[in-house]
Amino acid sequence: MKFLVVDDSSTMRRIIKNTLVRLGYENILEGEDGLQGWNTLDNHPDTKMLITDWNMPEMNGLELVRKVRADSRFEDLPIIMITTEGGKTEVITALKAGVNNYIVKPFTPQVLNEKLAAVLGV
Repeated sequence: MKFLVVDDSSTMRRIIKNTLVRLGYENILEGEDGLQGWNTLDNHPDTKMLITDWNMPEMNGLELVRKVRADSRFEDLPIIMITTEGGKTEVITALKAGVNNYIVKPFTPQVLNEKLAAVLGV
């Protein structure tokens, strides 16, 4: 299963990637911002999960989610947003944009595992 992790923090991308590997997922692509994430997704339409931050340069995570959802190839792509934006308004905004689940930083591997299970139905 191919994952795409998009976050402008290389440390956060590494944490998420390491957690995914420990959970048994090894095919993981990365993007440093929403624009790079979009280009990567566009070149790898077989991606099965998008995990994105909200606050990033070039194209933020919310813009990325909206662009992904506007493309019929990705209308069913599961998306989890992992961000420091933890307010109720932000969560609702992200869900309305098309995010399937939402994690507030900092998070534990257990939380990521639970959200993945809920989104992937495993």
